[in-house]
Amino acid sequence: MDAVRDLLNWRSLRWKTCLLVTVCCCAVALTIGTLVHSSTRARSMNDGAAKATATLLRDVEAYEREGFPPPGLRLVPGELPDELLRRLDDRREPEPHHDAVTWYEDPGAGDHPSMWAARIYRGKPVATEIDMTSDLLTRRALDRHMWKYSLLALAVVVPLSALAAELPYRRLRRVARTTRRITDGDLTARTGAGRGNDEITAISATVDSMADSLHQRLLTEQRFTADVAHELRTPLMGLVTASELLPEGEATGLVQDRVRVLRALVEDLLEISRLDAGAECAEPRRVPLAEAVSESVERTGLHTRFTARDALTAETDPRRLDRIVTNLVVNAHRHGRAPVEVTVSGTTVTVRDHGPGFPAALLTGGPQRFRTGAPERGRGHGLGLTIALGQAEVLGASLSFANAPDGGAVATLRLPAAAKRPIHNG
Repeated sequence: MDAVRDLLNWRSLRWKTCLLVTVCCCAVALTIGTLVHSSTRARSMNDGAAKATATLLRDVEAYEREGFPPPGLRLVPGELPDELLRRLDDRREPEPHHDAVTWYEDPGAGDHPSMWAARIYRGKPVATEIDMTSDLLTRRALDRHMWKYSLLALAVVVPLSALAAELPYRRLRRVARTTRRITDGDLTARTGAGRGNDEITAISATVDSMADSLHQRLLTEQRFTADVAHELRTPLMGLVTASELLPEGEATGLVQDRVRVLRALVEDLLEISRLDAGAECAEPRRVPLAEAVSESVERTGLHTRFTARDALTAETDPRRLDRIVTNLVVNAHRHGRAPVEVTVSGTTVTVRDHGPGFPAALLTGGPQRFRTGAPERGRGHGLGLTIALGQAEVLGASLSFANAPDGGAVATLRLPAAAKRPIHNG
């Protein structure tokens, strides 16, 4: 389907190349045709004038020798065209001797043109006329052949140019597909530039180099996150223990609250580092989806509307499902506005708030760690949605983000349904 859509894209490089080749071929054919037509007509006029002049001289000599005019010699001025007489008058004064003038009579739409030759003989104009019909038909046949073979050449050259443009076009499509994969987060995608010294090879090599650089930076960031989380975990555990030994009081409560926040942040960083390293592995089993999601919502302790419609049993890891639902509900309460609604339909879980909605950057590029998006969505470290998305990938589920038409952010988790077990008759 994509190949057909790509073939019908008239703005593609393939069709632009064909159009360019067609225009160039037409321009060359028109230029050569015009030159050949003009030169052929000029030669025809010269040959016709020479033939008419030779015929006139021969007829005049026969007239002098025999005393009576040959059948083709015109002696009556009234039988001669006015244009021929005018030209003859123009030549009479400076050259009163035997020079002949010629004139091509084209009847316009007719097919019987003539070539006239005239001179002054014994003080009177004499002329002869030769038929140029065969010459005209020859030129017309030549023009038809030129048109026919030009169209035939176009019918051959244009498809060949389309085939010749297909190879670089395929290479460009491969570069575009690789770029889209890199944009979608697959930094292992490469174009396979191969050998060559053209512009497409240079573009491919640049895309591969960019992907290598981005991949290396991402790995460095992931290693840094994991190292920081592991380094912080040991002193943090001592800090948690020390905070619990403090005497009760307002300051102690504040310290313990901040320690809990710091501990949650470190645990999130450790979880992200495991997801980045691919160390997480799901343990799926059949789970009644409505019941599992309802329990996850209750454990958050946040006022949330829960609705189940035709809920099914899902094949999933309940611990990771709980992590996803908890993060989505907490994120909706923290960055959105009440009421927050959780709906289970089939094997789909939808979490919606009525706040300002997700920022445009998140909708186009997905959640980014340490970025909460728009200020109106609140502040935070931006790890909740990132973890939820990573856990959904581990489960083989899809997690998408959108904004409701009437306002509010909508997160939709689609889980695979549990396979039906065969019934064994004992």
